[in-house]
Amino acid sequence: MSTVKAALRAAKSALDAQQYESAIENANKALKEDPKNYHANVFLGLGFEKQNRNEESEQAYKTATLLKRDDPLAWQGLISLYEKQGDRKLDEYHDVASHLAAVFIAVDDKTRCQTVVDKYTDYARKCGSRAQYRHSLEILLPGSELYDYLEGRILHPAYTYTKIAEIVEQDEKEKINYEIGQRRTRLGAKIDQVTADVKREVLQASDLEVIYQHIVDWTEDDQTRRSYEEKLLQHAYDTLVVLPSSQKASKREEVVRLAQGLVILKHPFTLAWKVTLEWKDVERIEDLDAGLLREYVEFFPEDGLAKVLQGFFDSEICAFPRHTPQDDEDNETQPKRSIAMSAEDRLILMADGIEDNPASILALRIMAEYYLYLEEYETAVETARKAQHELAVVSRTSGLPLTNISDAVDVILATAMVHYRAPRYHPEATSIFEEILARKPTNTAALIGVGLILEEREELDKAVSFLERALQQAPSTMVKAEAAWCKASRGDYQTGISELEECLSQLEILDSRTKTLKAQILYRIGMCLWNIDQSKSSRKDRNKAYARFISSLQADMNYAPSYTILGIYYTDYARDKARARKCFQKAFELSSSEVVAAERLAQSFARTSEWDLVEVVAQRVVESGRLRPPPGSKKKGISWPFAALGVVQLNIQDYPKSIVSFQSALRISPKDYYSWVGLGESYHNSGRYIAATRAFEQAQKLEEELSPELLGDTWFTKYMLANVKRELGEFGAAIVGYKEVLAVRTREYGVSIASLQTSIEAAWQDIELGFFGRAIDKVQEALKTAEDLVIWRKDAFNLWKSIGDLCSVYTYIQSYITEFPLQAVSGLLMTDCDSEVYSLLADYDHLDWATFESSIANHDPGSLLGPCCHTAILAYKRAISCCVNDSHARAVAWYNLGWAEHRAHVCQCGRAADNEDNAFKYLKASVQCFKRAIELESGNSDFWNSLGTVTSQLNPKVAQHAFVRTLFINDKSARAWTNLGVFYLVEGDSQLASDAFTRSQSIDPEYPQAWLGQGLLAAHLGETSEARNLFAHAFEIASASATQIQRSYACSTLDHLLSSRSISSSTTNLLQPVLALRQLSKQSSADLPYEQICSLLLERMGDHPEASERLSAICLRLEAEYEMSESVETLAHFANAKADLSRSLLAGGKFASAVENAETALDLSVDDDTSSMRQRTRLSAHISLGLSHYYLGSFDRAIEGFKWALSESQDDPDLVCLLAQVLWAKGGDSEREVASQQLFNCIERHPSHVGTILLLGTVSVLHDDQDTVEAVSDDLRELRTRDDLTPQQRKQLAHLLGVIAILYPGGKGQSVAQTSEATTAVMLGPSLPYGWSQLSRITNESYPAEMAILTAVKKAPPRDELNVEDVSKVYAEAHRGVDAQRSIMFAPWKPSGWRALSQLG
Repeated sequence: MSTVKAALRAAKSALDAQQYESAIENANKALKEDPKNYHANVFLGLGFEKQNRNEESEQAYKTATLLKRDDPLAWQGLISLYEKQGDRKLDEYHDVASHLAAVFIAVDDKTRCQTVVDKYTDYARKCGSRAQYRHSLEILLPGSELYDYLEGRILHPAYTYTKIAEIVEQDEKEKINYEIGQRRTRLGAKIDQVTADVKREVLQASDLEVIYQHIVDWTEDDQTRRSYEEKLLQHAYDTLVVLPSSQKASKREEVVRLAQGLVILKHPFTLAWKVTLEWKDVERIEDLDAGLLREYVEFFPEDGLAKVLQGFFDSEICAFPRHTPQDDEDNETQPKRSIAMSAEDRLILMADGIEDNPASILALRIMAEYYLYLEEYETAVETARKAQHELAVVSRTSGLPLTNISDAVDVILATAMVHYRAPRYHPEATSIFEEILARKPTNTAALIGVGLILEEREELDKAVSFLERALQQAPSTMVKAEAAWCKASRGDYQTGISELEECLSQLEILDSRTKTLKAQILYRIGMCLWNIDQSKSSRKDRNKAYARFISSLQADMNYAPSYTILGIYYTDYARDKARARKCFQKAFELSSSEVVAAERLAQSFARTSEWDLVEVVAQRVVESGRLRPPPGSKKKGISWPFAALGVVQLNIQDYPKSIVSFQSALRISPKDYYSWVGLGESYHNSGRYIAATRAFEQAQKLEEELSPELLGDTWFTKYMLANVKRELGEFGAAIVGYKEVLAVRTREYGVSIASLQTSIEAAWQDIELGFFGRAIDKVQEALKTAEDLVIWRKDAFNLWKSIGDLCSVYTYIQSYITEFPLQAVSGLLMTDCDSEVYSLLADYDHLDWATFESSIANHDPGSLLGPCCHTAILAYKRAISCCVNDSHARAVAWYNLGWAEHRAHVCQCGRAADNEDNAFKYLKASVQCFKRAIELESGNSDFWNSLGTVTSQLNPKVAQHAFVRTLFINDKSARAWTNLGVFYLVEGDSQLASDAFTRSQSIDPEYPQAWLGQGLLAAHLGETSEARNLFAHAFEIASASATQIQRSYACSTLDHLLSSRSISSSTTNLLQPVLALRQLSKQSSADLPYEQICSLLLERMGDHPEASERLSAICLRLEAEYEMSESVETLAHFANAKADLSRSLLAGGKFASAVENAETALDLSVDDDTSSMRQRTRLSAHISLGLSHYYLGSFDRAIEGFKWALSESQDDPDLVCLLAQVLWAKGGDSEREVASQQLFNCIERHPSHVGTILLLGTVSVLHDDQDTVEAVSDDLRELRTRDDLTPQQRKQLAHLLGVIAILYPGGKGQSVAQTSEATTAVMLGPSLPYGWSQLSRITNESYPAEMAILTAVKKAPPRDELNVEDVSKVYAEAHRGVDAQRSIMFAPWKPSGWRALSQLG
């Protein structure tokens, strides 16, 4: 023991001397001796503490506390140790401080106990978190041991609770913001939902309401208590808002209890008052506590609800007792009330209140009811809908159904909808009333509302029933009057009059509403009298119905229906249109629902063409909402306002709106004939022709259903339908329609001119499609119409423009120029006209009436092209004289004349003149025409484009300026860009030309002239293949009237055929070029070169009769031309044509004629001309002559002809082959020897010539010259491996080698040799039928025959060029019945198919 004490003394001394290590050692010594020594542990802990060995120190102190729990020394050591470590051990500090305070309580040392507590709380406030500080304060709250012991020495509980409340408020706010920030970034998160979820989680777990309640209970300051009562109510309300519906009940009761408590105390907290007032589910506003409402106004005078209530208390709809000045005197504490407000000030005050507090359901309910009273139905509907929305929000927030409030708002809404734009909202109002009556069958407002709706629907029996039920619940003069009117409306006029008279006697107090009711009753009595006796005398009697209508207006000067019926009276009976119009205007001004007055007004304005007023009237009626009956109503809809709007919009060319208007009219009245017509016209004018067709066809169907009295004239429908067909390009149907109209309206100018123009448009369409004969028929039909029209309307611009057009048509189909009705057109031009009219531009084109008459007298009967052009020009000149007062029409007329002059220039009228000025007279006149058109309308791009076109040849600078100006006005014109490209091409600028053509193609890829220009540019640059492809594409997309495209395409095709022998001349390849040239010959009969090209292509196609016919015509025209000009060039062309004709006749089997024409060609080409044309002509003639003599049996002359051909062609191998065949055919040994020698010589000069080798092989086989056959066989086998052989040559090779294999089999044997040759042919040409056919004949197997058929079908046109006769032969060799039939089908003129079929049969 002495050792322990010594160690303790030493440790104590060391601590005092700050020798902490020594103190620790001595304390450990003491503990070694006595492990449960309290002071040793304390000294050890203190030593460790001084050396900052906190963990060891804490352990030592805790050991000491376990040894003596009531000794404060170790506990104080722990507190000292914890305070050194800041907030790290603050939670442990709380436990130690609490225990130490308990130790001092045990010894009744209040001072030291308070010191410990104050020190701990102050330390927690400075160093701890808000939660730790709150934890420290909680030991001071009532109910704890410390509070009971130290009460009066520590903080008051109210202050402590306030501090804790502030901490919790801050913590909850931060937690809510943090959680919202974290969760809002989640996928699919919605901010509203996230906020509600977070608040619900935090507020449900919150104990703030308990804390607030403690503050309220402990505080001694009334202001603080009220403040925390507000916070308590607000927190409870916020929690209620976010709670799910199933948990709202208890919390709602708490909120209501707290709010009512504050209201009872008359504490001005807005939330408490609004919860108390607005959550009270009352059926009527007067069921609320008037005192509370007035107190609310006094407590919150600037609040929106207070303003509404203030106006409400002063309004006519307030059922509460009026607040009198005496009430103010009795209650001196309340402020004095101001003087009563005017109606305007009251309404402004209440409207301001709604703006200030738009979420108050009580304010909205009061305002909706007040608007309903003021008959401001639209505003009442809007306010009631807002009240419904806010009611749903409050119901969702509080969990209260608020059924009575909802029913009251619904009744206000439905009642307003009964009158607002009736009957548009009647279905919705009906559903609301029915829902309310299902729960409250005696609801008077709902019964009245349903009755009024049924009255509007004309279901009068049901309406009377509902109104009488309403009268049983609440007697009302207004309701009784409505019931009486319903009875009168169903025909019981006497009962209606008696009951209405009874209602009239019950009206005593005449305020504004009663006056209106009296006026209505008097009007309805008058209507009963009006309808009881409908005779004219009765209605004219001013002592009957008329007197009641006047009395009605005397009761209320603003009662609109009385004005309407008086307007009808003055119109139909008093014959006073001025008064009637005033009455209708007054009625419509007072009420847009007066549809009858509006219709009469609209008709009146329409008769005077005041369309703007018609639109105003119709639009107002439409906006009234009374046009469409509700679903299920017996009442008919009213469509005329929409139809009137459609007519007005049609007149101002607002077609989209007119379409909508007419469609609306037809939805109401599907059998409105004129609405269908108006709709069709609107569709037509807006370019929607298919829809217009359907509309007019529907109108025509109605013509069959409706009576003629209702329809009136129906010709306009047929006329408009014909216009639609015309726009759709269905010109035949359009013309038929115009004729039907003209059958009943013979002198309708618009229809006649439309028929004339349509016939001409149909002719132009036929020209584009290539139906030239049909186009001429259309033009002749148009001429008849023009002859009829000129009799009574000779001064019409469109008439003469159309006559000029029909004359121009003949210039585009020159093959029919002989059918031009010159006398008829001349007669039209001479009709009642001053000859000076035709002298326009006579200085330029030298064409006036005298000149024209002279040209007619001296013209060539066989050529009417010139007179045709002249009549077109004169017709356009006369058109100019018919439009002096119309600048646009004059501009168009000059434009038309310009193109007529240009057409005359193109057709070469007058080109035969001796001087250049005369040759270009029409072109110069055309320039002047386009200039004058531009002067009248300088912004028209077509005029500038035309000027550029006609000046390109005369003045390139002007042309370039015109084209640039065209593109400045309209840079999206493909035609202008194409013309500019051609201009640049002519001027030699290829790059600019290419750019222009490319731009044109990008604007309109379907514009063929752009591709033509690109092709001409490619040909100019030497790119013949590209040019040919471009010409072909242009021809594919062009119309039949594109003559230049036809020329270019045909020429490029022929050049391509002549430039390459590998190109096939099959019908497939030549069909389109021939078609182009045939169309060209119809349109331009003067193009002899292209006629000759056409004959050459026809010859290649095998159409020799047509080729001979065309060539004969060419020869006649060239002969006539030569006789007039005696030109050497014409003679050369004539000789060439004769040679071509000889060749064509030879092919057609007319050998004698071929000889004659060939000799003519040779005779005409005997001069020393060395041109290539002469050489080709003579070569062709010699060959034709030789072959013709051969077929005529004159072998010597044939041989002589071939010899001359050989000399002309420098021993051409093909001619050598022909000569050899003729010599062989003559049959003499010497001739055959010569033939063989010629072939050997030809092979020496042309060793690769296929024809020579084939012919030599054939001759050798016929000679039975085995040596030659062997030599030729090697050449033939080598020859068949070449790629440049035609299918015909391959066929001949295979056949010849097969014959050689049969006749000279060698050591293999005949069968093996034949099979070998056939299989070799198949191997070298597996896609050709010849080898397979040969193999099939040898082996008699089915597979080679099937392969032969398969390959033949694939090689047949249009996929390839196998001859149809070869295909027929392949089928015939298959030895099957079905194939034999197919062989006959392919070539019925060939005997092989028939032979195969007979053998199988």
